Amino acid sequence: MMFQCAVLGLLQGITEFLPVSSSGHLVIAQSLLGWQDPAIAFDVMLHLATMAATMVYFQREIFDVAAAWFGGLFSPARRDLPGWMYGWGVVAGTLVTVAVVLMTRPLIHLFFGSTLFVGFALMITGLALFYGRTIPRGRLSVTPSSGIKVGLAQGVAAFPGISRSGFTIIAGLRSGLAPAEAFSFSFLLSLPATLGAAILEIAGSGNRVGLLSSLPQGWWAGMILAFVSGLLALSILHRVVVGGRWGIFAAYCFAAGGLVLALHYMGG
Repeated sequence: MMFQCAVLGLLQGITEFLPVSSSGHLVIAQSLLGWQDPAIAFDVMLHLATMAATMVYFQREIFDVAAAWFGGLFSPARRDLPGWMYGWGVVAGTLVTVAVVLMTRPLIHLFFGSTLFVGFALMITGLALFYGRTIPRGRLSVTPSSGIKVGLAQGVAAFPGISRSGFTIIAGLRSGLAPAEAFSFSFLLSLPATLGAAILEIAGSGNRVGLLSSLPQGWWAGMILAFVSGLLALSILHRVVVGGRWGIFAAYCFAAGGLVLALHYMGG
C-alpha cells in the first residue's frame, strides 16, 4: 500500500501544477494498474500537500496581496496598492468557481472514473494549450473582471482530464494579464478552492478522528512526494509560462488522450 501511496503522491504533485490534469492522470493510473480509488481522506491529504507547496512557492505574493487587501478594508489609503484589486480578483474568481462547480457537480461525479471522457478531455486540454501559444503577451494586472474569467476556467477544470493550471493560466493570458501575473494568479486562486474542498470533505467524513483513521498505510510518503514534486513542477511551469513554451505539453496531452482513447476502444 505504501508503494501505491507514493506513486499517487508523486503523480499528484507533478500533474497538479503542470498543465496535464492531475485528476485525469489519477483516473488513468488507477484504471491501468487496477487500483481502487484512494480513500477520500488520502485524496484530501494529497491536495493539502500540494496546497502547502503552493503557499511555500508563492509566500511573498500571498503576504503582499493579503496585507494590501485586508489593509484596504480598513484604510482607504491602502486601496491604491496593486494587492487591493488583486485580492478582489481572488474573491470574484472564487465565487464564480464555486457557482460553476455547484451547477455541474452531478456531471463531474458522473465522469470521474470514465477513461473515455478523460481521453477526450485531455485532447481538449491539448487544443487549449496549443491555442495558448498564439496569445499575445499582455501587460495588465489582476482585476475582478479578469478574476471572473479565470474563475470560470477553474470551475470548468473540475472535470477530469481538463487541466486546471493550463485553463486558468490561458484564461489569464487571454484577459490581457502579463505572463508572470497569469501564472501567480492561477495558483493563488486555487488556494481558497482547495481549502474549501478539503473542509467539505472533512465535514462530510463525520469528524477529524474518523478521517485520520481511514488513511491508508504509507499515506505520509504520498504527502511528502506530492509536496516535493509539486515545488519542482511549479518552477518548471514558471519557465514555460514566461517563455510561452506550451508546445511540449500540448503534444503530450494529445498523445496521452489519444492513447487513452485507443486503449478504451481496444478494450471493448
